[in-house]
Amino acid sequence: MRTTHLLYLHGFRSSPQSAKAQTMAQRVQALHPGVTWWCPQLPASPAQAMDLLLQGTAAWPRGQMAVMGSSLGGFYAAWLSAHLGVPAVLINPAVYPSRDLARYIGEHPVWQDPAQSIFFEPAYVQELIELESQPLPTRPATLALIAKGDEVLDWREMLARHQAGQVRLIEGSDHALSDFEDHLPQILEFLQLA
Repeated sequence: MRTTHLLYLHGFRSSPQSAKAQTMAQRVQALHPGVTWWCPQLPASPAQAMDLLLQGTAAWPRGQMAVMGSSLGGFYAAWLSAHLGVPAVLINPAVYPSRDLARYIGEHPVWQDPAQSIFFEPAYVQELIELESQPLPTRPATLALIAKGDEVLDWREMLARHQAGQVRLIEGSDHALSDFEDHLPQILEFLQLA
């Protein structure tokens, strides 16, 4: 079954204007114009983000849907993948976001538009703990792209969490996966877009 619906999830302090999201959107539009593409601006609240994503994909055909995400979006993508039973591409996915984001309580500018900001509340750490503590009902197909040069997250934690799926362990690179386009052929092959 080919993928007809693709959800892309940006990371913390990022947006649908991120370089990876834009590159992916352009590639899908150019090569797979029949694929439904959705890359929403995620609320700072993890609970609100999950509600938005579950409602927004409720009518999507599970057997023809895939999700991809980067960093915190990669954590969300892995969670959705396991709970919905759909394949996922995970780009430097957060493994313990409640721990990593606990020191980011407060207001932060959005990377792509410093005029915009998000406010990360203490309650959001608890929302992440609740997501982290839920058992994963399924082990669907995943492709994790993990950069050893990630300056934000520990690649060993990512590898330990996602080694049951396909893994592309990348020497060097960085958290943003600046060489994203180099990995597009493998990503597109994995996604099997219609």
